[in-house]
Amino acid sequence: MAPRKKKAARDIEKGYPARQFVAKLRRLADCIEQGKRFRIQVAGERISVPPDAVINIEHEREGRQEEVEFQIKWSAN
Repeated sequence: MAPRKKKAARDIEKGYPARQFVAKLRRLADCIEQGKRFRIQVAGERISVPPDAVINIEHEREGRQEEVEFQIKWSAN
């Protein structure tokens, strides 16, 4: 078996229209609820999130701007 290629560092922020975002959230929620792997493509890269990924919600405030991030973290094999 050939060794896996090391993935380059990446920090992408991709905006979506509300309807597409809602569809992605629904698919994510279904996978979490069913204990299944979640697959998504972001800015041309396919990502596979394992069912045991850690999920958290982050809130940031700086000056007059606020941000809520739904985060999913896991270790790549």
